[in-house]
Amino acid sequence: MASKPRIAVVIGSTRPARFADQPAQWITQQAQARGDMEVEVVDLRNHPLPFFDEMASNRWMPSQNAEAVRWQKELGRFDGFIFVVAEYNHSITGVLKNALDQAYNEWNYKPFTAIGYGGTGAARAVEHLRLIGVELQMVSTRSAVHVGGGDFMAVHPMFGKKPFEAIEGSILQSAKQALDELAWWLKATMAARAATT
Repeated sequence: MASKPRIAVVIGSTRPARFADQPAQWITQQAQARGDMEVEVVDLRNHPLPFFDEMASNRWMPSQNAEAVRWQKELGRFDGFIFVVAEYNHSITGVLKNALDQAYNEWNYKPFTAIGYGGTGAARAVEHLRLIGVELQMVSTRSAVHVGGGDFMAVHPMFGKKPFEAIEGSILQSAKQALDELAWWLKATMAARAATT
């Protein structure tokens, strides 16, 4: 029997006061509860990557920096990704962009979805992430989870301070849709990668 797809929940912020841990924990629980995928949190805090300074992407030549190589090996263990996305100035965080740039082959032909948070639910950042993902030959789900507006204010520790579960009614359906799409693309891409290996 084939093993379950392995999914990394990539926390895309490393700020000491980040909000990311709450949505990361929540989406991890939602994905694990399905039973059709193995889910593991991958925290960029545990990967102190330098700013990209290689001669070229590892699409063209092996990376030299030990942390970059360790990051690539970490990514290689997974079949798909859920990105936890903060929005900084209408885009993703610098640390997430750098982490995306530090690999290429390990992202190829793998699907991803996202849970974004902020005033607009990180809608613009998730759109930017999709553009980057296309260039990395990834497959984005159409759906994503957006925690924005009143929901974001309700659960943020500086404002409403409610538990994250308090907003489930607003985001459970989008999470189910995003994870259903991710599961579909996992089957397709894993089969295609196996057929071409």
